[in-house]
Amino acid sequence: MYCPRCGKEIGKESGFCPHCGSSITPEKGFIIVTTPTIPGHKISRVLGVVTGLTPRTRGVLGKFVAGIQSMVGGEVTAFTTELEKARIEAMNRVREKAIALGANAIVGLDIETSDLGLQAGVTVISATGTAVIVEPE
Repeated sequence: MYCPRCGKEIGKESGFCPHCGSSITPEKGFIIVTTPTIPGHKISRVLGVVTGLTPRTRGVLGKFVAGIQSMVGGEVTAFTTELEKARIEAMNRVREKAIALGANAIVGLDIETSDLGLQAGVTVISATGTAVIVEPE
């Protein structure tokens, strides 16, 4: 099986590509937007707020590589893939919660990143939106 985004080979059981972090099994027909409305659709029912969280940290080797990269400056690539995977995971979790409510879309999606402040290097990615049922206009 190959990633639809980067084209690299991945395992059949993977939910995301380990190379680029792209989601492998998106829910067909499910719409997620950051806007309050979806062009060409009307919201027939609002089901409520849904949130997906994922706390992440890097292992010792990842932190070591990141430390070296931060001395040089520029992008800290040791964290880029991990943050992309965390973003996709948070979006998948918010989608699953919306589907469990009977939604076929999420409007007003907001993705936030924060540090837990425990000096443990734990970053939390949060995806929050409104689960809705939409129908074409």
